[in-house]
Parts: sequence; structure tokens; C-alpha cells
Amino acid sequence: MLSRVMLAPTRALRNHISASRTICTSASLFKSLPTKQEAAPSVAQGDFVRPRTDGHGISAQVQTPIAKATNPPGLVEYGLEQSPNFPETWSESQRPKSEAMKGPRFEQTDYRFQPQPLSAMELISNHPIQMTTQRVVSCDGGDGPLGHPRVYINLDKPGPKGCPYCGIRYQKVDSDHH
Repeated sequence: MLSRVMLAPTRALRNHISASRTICTSASLFKSLPTKQEAAPSVAQGDFVRPRTDGHGISAQVQTPIAKATNPPGLVEYGLEQSPNFPETWSESQRPKSEAMKGPRFEQTDYRFQPQPLSAMELISNHPIQMTTQRVVSCDGGDGPLGHPRVYINLDKPGPKGCPYCGIRYQKVDSDHH
């Protein structure tokens, strides 16, 4: 057992020495030939660089941050609004179109040919308030599949009250006879 342990390092050492001798002799033969020098890899901003592996671990060549998404040129040129009839966002969680329409999904989009839906808020606010003499009205949003579940709206307090589904406003006519 002891002889095996002693032979293994000497055999490995012998192989290492013979390999280095052949490299030295072959290197002297090819000194006159031109060598190709490797240029440093050019890395664009935001591109992924594959890390090199050394014998024991991985070491990164260059640390580059990931590029941020930018507006496509068409978005800046045509100045997209939220809606043709309502220029700003209508809820706190909504992002403006100029921020929401970024990235690779919108790179080659021509915004002149995209649909520009009207804002329902503006359309409902243009709809006149429906006056009634009843204390409670029901709204079903229209008939058939275009409507919504029937909702009963209490009109006891003064002022218009909107339907929670479609936003149509109802108001009770004030009558002074009691």
C-alpha cells in the first residue's frame, strides 16, 4: 500500500515533465510564424457576458447593467394620450400610455393605425342625469347580454347617485308637497 502511494506522485510528476518538454520544443519550432492575438470582446451596453471559468470557479469578465426600456420612436412622435376624449389617467394605479407602452412588444408598432378607444368616464359624464319621482330606482344596464345584474339605487339623499356598474346617474325630483 505504501508503495502505491509513493509511485503515484512520481508517475504524475514524470508525465508533467515530459509534457512540458514537448511544449517547449514545439514552441521553439514555431517562433517565426505569425500569431493571432485575440482582441478584447466588445460588449454593448446591457448585453449578457458569459463568465469565464477558471480551474476552480467562475469569474465574470465585465459587469454591465441591464439596459432600461425606452420609448419607441413612434410613441414620442405621435404623443399618445390616454384617450382622445380624456387626456390623463383616471385611477391611481393606472400608468400613462407613454410609460405602459415600452419595451419589445411595442418596438415596431405604428400608433397611427392603432385603435384609440374613448374613455367611458367622459362618455358617462356627458350622459344626462335621469330624473325620477321614485325613491328607489333599478338599473340593469340595458337589455340582454349587453347589460349587468339589476341594481337598486336609493335616492333619498339629495343629489345624483350613480350606478356602481355602468355609472349612469339618477336623481329624485324634489317635490315640496308633504
